[in-house]
This record gives sequence, structure tokens and C-alpha cells, in this order.
Amino acid sequence: MGMEQVIKQLNEVYLGKEDVVRLCCTALLAEGHILLEDVPGTGKTLLAKTIAASFDGVFSRIQFTADLLPSDVIGADYFNMQTQTFDHRQGPIFANIVLIDEINRAVPRTQSALLEAMEERQVSIGGETYPMPKPFFVIATQNPIESAGTFPLPDAQLDRFLISIPVGYPDVAEERELLLQVMRQTRKTVEAVATLNELRRAQEEVKQVSIQDDVLDYLLGLVHATREHASVEVGVSPRGAIALMRASQSYAYLKDRLYVIPEDVKAVAPYVLSHRLTLTLEGGIKSTKQDIIRYILDTVSVPVEG
Repeated sequence: MGMEQVIKQLNEVYLGKEDVVRLCCTALLAEGHILLEDVPGTGKTLLAKTIAASFDGVFSRIQFTADLLPSDVIGADYFNMQTQTFDHRQGPIFANIVLIDEINRAVPRTQSALLEAMEERQVSIGGETYPMPKPFFVIATQNPIESAGTFPLPDAQLDRFLISIPVGYPDVAEERELLLQVMRQTRKTVEAVATLNELRRAQEEVKQVSIQDDVLDYLLGLVHATREHASVEVGVSPRGAIALMRASQSYAYLKDRLYVIPEDVKAVAPYVLSHRLTLTLEGGIKSTKQDIIRYILDTVSVPVEG
């Protein structure tokens, strides 16, 4: 399968983060968008560009800045002086894989231009609707909200991302290997190792991965626990429940299984659910979203394998 070569190449380029690589591929197979979070310099852009370059599709990169306009992203209609008619100009969002660098540096008006494209796979411009290419993925990077010049993503925008991954720093051994590769100029050259047809075929196979009733009940138990937690003001939505189900199917598929087990759900839940929570004022002081998801995973009973 083409995804095996993609995972292998990603691990060779993005050193020491096999769990992050597997989560990104989980999102791709589940037809979901990816949000990479952490401080600058941890390789978020490199990872996103490597994912895009691993496929033979159309790649686009958009650097979000405070002065970026919605028309700079989705395109606009403009008046053609020669023909005396309005012509349509498509924006860089029209690609198979779109890397949006530093998504939270744009103002909310520009951020909101992505909502329709990410959820409905279409864009409305000047009263006309234009479908996005198939497949269509957004891989966005985000700096911590404490960074200067950032605008927090609204809840509706965060809910469009299937998974949110805190990238983190490499360990000492992997960072040493990175420095040696840079010094010796032996960094791997990225090439397309899978086709979009292979990706689409794998996506259809993922949808056939089965979920038994007890595992589905466990999944729903996690979702409903987020809505009942005292520190949570707004819990995971039904869209979030669907995202958790799709991600669990995809994760099981990458483990060469055609059925989901509770461990699949537990593996993806922190990255699918955490960014969908809105904490109360007191809850935000006492704990983090990740702490609450870990608590829920520890307290909701896991079905016993029959």
C-alpha cells in the first residue's frame, strides 16, 4: 500500500516522532484536516511539506499574516477591462493538500474564509459555488496563543480539524542525529511515493473497518463524559463524535486490522477531543483540556474483549 511508503519516508525526514507521523496519516485516511501546534522551530512546516510532497497531487502553501484578506485565500471575481465582464480568479485554497502556515496570525475574518471549504469541500464567491478538488486536505500550523501577534482560533474553526497535535521537542539522540545530518548535508530528499488514487482507495477501505456495539458505546461514553464534566462549559459535539469514530477506524486500519478495539479509540481520543472542549473559567485555571481528556480516559469503563 502506498501509505506504508509515506509513513516510512515521513519517519526518515521527521526524526523521532513516529507517533506524530502515525496520527497525521490517520487523519489523511479519515479524510480529516490536521492542526499542528507548538513553538516555532519544532519542524511543523517541514512535517506538513513532507506530507504534501509524498503524494502526486497539487500542493499549495499559504502564509497567514495579519494583513491577509479572505480573497487572498479563496479567490475573488474581478472586472476584466478588455472583455467588460467579471472573471473568476481561484485562490491558493484550490489544491489537494493545502499547507496553512501560522494560521492564528490572520485576523478572524480571514480565518472564517476557511470554514466552508474545510467542512463542505466547496467555496462560495460572488453568488457562485465552486467545489474543492478531491481529495482536499488542510494541514495548518499554529503557534502558542501566548505568542505575539496571534489571534485565537474560534471554536467553530477548531471543530473543523479532525486532530490537533502538539508536536513537541525531539529527544537528545534524535536531535543529535538531526544536527549530524544537517552538518553532513545528508538530509533525505522527499519524493512522491504514493498516488492520490492509492490514497482514495485506502480511504474507502477505512470506511469498511467495523466497530462492534460495545466499542461504539465506549466511544460515545467518552464523548458524553466531556459534556458532563464540571470543568467543561461546552463538550464535544456530534461532529466530534463522528471524527472520533472515523479516526479510530483509520488508526485500526494502519494497524492492519479491519475492526476497531478500545485501544484504538484511546490512542486517538486525546488528539481528536481535546481541542473541541471549551472550559469554564474555573476549569481553565485548575486544569488543561488534555488533563480532562486523560481523566475521562481513566474513569470511563473499557469494554472487555469477548
